[in-house]
Amino acid sequence: MIVTRYADVRQVALNNREISADRLTPFFRNNPEYRSGRLESLVRYLNHWMVFRDPPDHTRLRRLFTKAFTPTAVANLAPNIESIVGDLIDAMEAKARRGEPVDFIADFAYPLPATVIMDLLGVPRDDLERVKVWSDDIALFIGTARTTGNKYLRAEAGAKAMASYFRELVEARTRQPTEDMISQLVLARDDRDALTTDEIIGTCILLLFAGHETTTNLIGNGFLYSMRNRAQWERLIAEPALADSAVEEFLRYDGPSGAVARVAAADLEMGGKTIREGQRVFAFVNSANRDPEAFEDPERFDIGRPVNPHMTFGHGIHFCLGAPLARLEARIAAVRLGERLPGIRLKGGEPEWHDSLILRGVKSLPVALTP
Repeated sequence: MIVTRYADVRQVALNNREISADRLTPFFRNNPEYRSGRLESLVRYLNHWMVFRDPPDHTRLRRLFTKAFTPTAVANLAPNIESIVGDLIDAMEAKARRGEPVDFIADFAYPLPATVIMDLLGVPRDDLERVKVWSDDIALFIGTARTTGNKYLRAEAGAKAMASYFRELVEARTRQPTEDMISQLVLARDDRDALTTDEIIGTCILLLFAGHETTTNLIGNGFLYSMRNRAQWERLIAEPALADSAVEEFLRYDGPSGAVARVAAADLEMGGKTIREGQRVFAFVNSANRDPEAFEDPERFDIGRPVNPHMTFGHGIHFCLGAPLARLEARIAAVRLGERLPGIRLKGGEPEWHDSLILRGVKSLPVALTP
């Protein structure tokens, strides 16, 4: 079942009794690769992702991670984000001076959130390229079209490699805790809501994957439409105080998550149609964010949009835990890019989008750093 209207997408997000977030269990049960035992790591670790869990498991997992994303905790990350943004802009300028091609995705939109979340977890920055390979393989399972060859086995390999990597880090932090989030999760095992090792590993994979994939798309898509609507980019440069509302418009206009997938836990009615128990429900968030019943002039890209109740971060118990961090990263990125690279422009033709219903983003954005 496909759901596109704002009111219906909101209902999908809020209805946790009749619509389940656990879309993995029925999928794995009917997948021949799973029945042959070839998806063991995907099943073992992704089943611990809170985005795929219903209460009470979801409630328990979310409570244990909320402290890491409080407003104060996120605000404390700002200096590190500023430093990373500055270093990435320096690197882009250096490449341009050497006459080398500059790709906004590969050189900025990807490494910024990936580095931020790696620092938060305590993952060495030197491992960025290895992490990207594993993450790209897992992304094949999360939402890529069925026509992608061998995608489940590649996703299994990525999950297995990343799980092994995090298991070593968890064991190291158990022996000698530091100040990173993995150490906090290890130490939390002594509390009443103790995490198992598999839960820690699964959640680390989730945070690293979701913490950079979606924010990369947020920054990349926002930049793309800012370049296509040059007057809006010039407006942001002239009024950097608009950065917060600009980020909200980036999230609404063509956000980083194209759709949310759920499974009907019972028969229900929606929009005059019957959804049967067991049916998959695809709630198209980006369609809801262009619904004229919810937004005035929804096809207009307006960084100063005064009322912007977009659905990009979800609603209810599954509202994105990392939303404050994603917003902060995107805001700092927008302001600093406007300050230091006001003349930046797109090069080349129409960008190629990732082949995914769930993740919405472009693969590459060649740019010229015009003075």
